[in-house]
Amino acid sequence: MPTNLKDTTTLSNGVKMPWMGLGVFKVTEGEEVIQSVKAAIKNGYISIDTAAIYGNEEGVGQAIKESGVPREDLFITTKLWNSEQGYESTLAAFETSMNKLGLDYLDLYLIHWPGKDKYKETWKAFEKLYKDGRVRAIGVSNFLVHHLEDLLSSAEIKPMVNQVEFHPHLTQKELLAFCKNEGIQLEAWSPLKQGQLLSEPVLQDLAHKYNKSVAQVILRWDLQHGVVTIPKSIKEHRIIENANIFDFELSAEDMDKIDGLNQDSRAGSHPDTMSVGF
Repeated sequence: MPTNLKDTTTLSNGVKMPWMGLGVFKVTEGEEVIQSVKAAIKNGYISIDTAAIYGNEEGVGQAIKESGVPREDLFITTKLWNSEQGYESTLAAFETSMNKLGLDYLDLYLIHWPGKDKYKETWKAFEKLYKDGRVRAIGVSNFLVHHLEDLLSSAEIKPMVNQVEFHPHLTQKELLAFCKNEGIQLEAWSPLKQGQLLSEPVLQDLAHKYNKSVAQVILRWDLQHGVVTIPKSIKEHRIIENANIFDFELSAEDMDKIDGLNQDSRAGSHPDTMSVGF
């Protein structure tokens, strides 16, 4: 089990990815995202996760520069938006993201949503970026088992990561097992279900038992399931608190209790319906 914020899991290609990072979904471009990312880095985070559609890649890039931490000590992820899927459009979108971030290589590039029929073509562009050394690891986001099976049928390089909505109301057991079996690292976005889980009585009881916050209990549950997690916050005290999850362990019984909260309910879109229109 990881013991601090810099601890990593080793992806299928040998690249080391931190178990925990900062997500910047819905963090406003400019001062808000710059301060959020700088606070995270200052407090020991080395992994930052953004996306083209978040509209804050420039701020993330500026924060990285201003942090004073060497580029090679950080792990930066961004994602390709739906409208840019396809071979040439993916390569162009990648350059746009890199220019905004001000980076000459990326640690992880993800296809943001599967969509309907372009992700295989998109993946060919991802494989090229990977072979050219522009990206250290490539992966997907919001792919269900059937999307992964379809992609794997023609992929030359297996996705190293699948970032999905994952939390106690959406435990994704089948998907987690499939990814483990295929050597694809599962990563949780919206691990706190956009705050909706903070009032869940079972989690409140466990928080009391372990003398932790509900958020800390959930993030610890992620880690003990072998899932990378990227909680979002713009408040420094919360960024610090979220990371304070390495000094306790949930019992097997309590892990089961949390698993039992599953409702297959999502805060975000369903990958099969999000695919309409692109």
